[in-house]
Amino acid sequence: QVHIVESGGGLVQPGGSLRLSCVADVSLFNLYDMAWFRQAPGKQRELVAEIIADETTNYADFVKGRFTISRANAKRTVYLQMNNLQLDDTAVYYCRAGREPVYWGQGTQVTVSS
Repeated sequence: QVHIVESGGGLVQPGGSLRLSCVADVSLFNLYDMAWFRQAPGKQRELVAEIIADETTNYADFVKGRFTISRANAKRTVYLQMNNLQLDDTAVYYCRAGREPVYWGQGTQVTVSS
């Protein structure tokens, strides 16, 4: 059983920042491609950012320049630094580990509201 646990969500005003963390209870974490997805009410889950095993990163256009994904392999943790948050960033943010198979966390709520 693989456990993926996200944390760091919360309520923030527009323009604010949050840092999400995801701890993946997997062996050989350094070999895993990791990603953050989000799902807003009534919408499909969408990719936010990914960081592959060689630390190459990819971002959705809507977060480029605002969000940064990083990883700490020794801690089996991936981070998502989110700056200049906007109302449209409100969603449940999910961490995904691997590609085949994939493992998902339960998500952490991010609410951007004035």
